[in-house]
Amino acid sequence: MGMFNWADHEHFLGNTPAQWFDAALVLAVGWLLGKTISWLGSTLLLKLTARTENKLDDELVLTLRRPLVTLVTLLSMVLSYQRLTTPAQVDQWMGRFFHVSIVLTMTWALVRVVDTLLGALLRSRNERNDDRSNAQFIPAVRSSIKVLIWGLGIVVALNNAGYDVGALLAGIGIGGLALAMAAKDTLANIFGGVTVFTDKPFRVGDRIRLNGYDGIVEEVGLRSTRIRTSEGPMVIVPNIKFTDSVLENVSLEPSRRVRHELGLVYDTPKEKMQEAITILGALVKEHGEDLEAEYAAYFNAFKDSSLNIVFMYHIRKGKEIFKVQTRVHLDLLTRFRAAGLEFAYPTQVQINVDEGKLK
Repeated sequence: MGMFNWADHEHFLGNTPAQWFDAALVLAVGWLLGKTISWLGSTLLLKLTARTENKLDDELVLTLRRPLVTLVTLLSMVLSYQRLTTPAQVDQWMGRFFHVSIVLTMTWALVRVVDTLLGALLRSRNERNDDRSNAQFIPAVRSSIKVLIWGLGIVVALNNAGYDVGALLAGIGIGGLALAMAAKDTLANIFGGVTVFTDKPFRVGDRIRLNGYDGIVEEVGLRSTRIRTSEGPMVIVPNIKFTDSVLENVSLEPSRRVRHELGLVYDTPKEKMQEAITILGALVKEHGEDLEAEYAAYFNAFKDSSLNIVFMYHIRKGKEIFKVQTRVHLDLLTRFRAAGLEFAYPTQVQINVDEGKLK
């Protein structure tokens, strides 16, 4: 029988105990360093940033803490692995794994930083403009940018891992072209939504007129906009309509112009016609809290069954239009009746002809 040789068993999986010890030591130091960074980020750095008026630095510290700890852990794993002797095939796969992991971790950190900066920027813009439509677009814009960064990060990771990214991108491009053709209407509506967000032809709460619809904007989405019409139903308008149609933003008008043609009976003498015009002028002045001083009242036409007076006035911005109109019209009706002014209406006169005279 031969003697047991310890030299034949001093390697475990191709590495000496000293190599395993070095690898474990590097990994432990990396783990402790990660814990230290996490502690510094959650205590010391937050206390320092809390002294500033700007809250963005606090958000960035919290945003970068986890990705930075993950990156330090991955680097310690790389250094630990380099202490070991492994087969070439294992080296190849582990190299790819580390490359992909590090790039994706860095992409994760970049996404979180960009997302935090965009969130702060858009929130600040929303507070300054008091525009509720931003609340609809902020999630969409942030999500789109995050998807773009993640896509680029994955491409870089695959390229570093040794994959043929060119062929992959060519395949994605062909597939994307086919998808774009199939979803061209959806993409057009999305671009229309971006146009609404950037140009701001209206905001949530504005009253608009579009393609015969008149209502209040209740929600602006990335693909469509919801309008509550004055009749009550909700109208969902594709955003592409806002780029190829004439839009009227009623809420932006300085005042609401109201125009009427008042027809008085043909028996009305000219003195009464002048009195009617005078009454209309006094009516505007006495409703000065609701109406602008500018108005028009004039005798404009001899109609088939009436003498017409045009009456135009302007309701001040911010007033409840229908309530103001009701008050003005009721007052007008009361004054005209008190003055003996009679409104005309279409009449038909039947004439009986003696048939014998037509022979």
